[in-house]
Amino acid sequence: MTDPETARRALMARKFIEAIPYARVLGMDVVDIGDGRAVIGMNYDTRLVGDPETGVIHGGAVSALMDTCGGAAVMSHPAAPGGTATLDLRIDYMRPAKPGDRITATAECYHMTRSVAFVRATAVDGDPSRPVATATGAFTIEGGKR
Repeated sequence: MTDPETARRALMARKFIEAIPYARVLGMDVVDIGDGRAVIGMNYDTRLVGDPETGVIHGGAVSALMDTCGGAAVMSHPAAPGGTATLDLRIDYMRPAKPGDRITATAECYHMTRSVAFVRATAVDGDPSRPVATATGAFTIEGGKR
């Protein structure tokens, strides 16, 4: 059972992500969030295609999805005091997402210091056994010691 504070954080993170205009333009939707973990999906959209010949989604859209998902994971962490911003994000693209498939990112905030949260994320399409991309990132912790 989720305690009220964790539920409040998850709701706050969900509302924040859903209010980001860029996330709305990209068609992101929060699938699941809480306890330092977030799952955010993005449907295929021809406006996001990076290669017209193949129909593959642009890597920047995948990057934005993973970045947003990582931030949501940090915001929903029980030890996070509030908002966050990306300090560093390294993305390894494993393969192009299959044209037409929904892309889903899952991020986990696995370590927090007083001022930095560390996240791992994976993005998959219709074949979840073969990642489209993986990421590691560092995010600020609002109110953290500077």
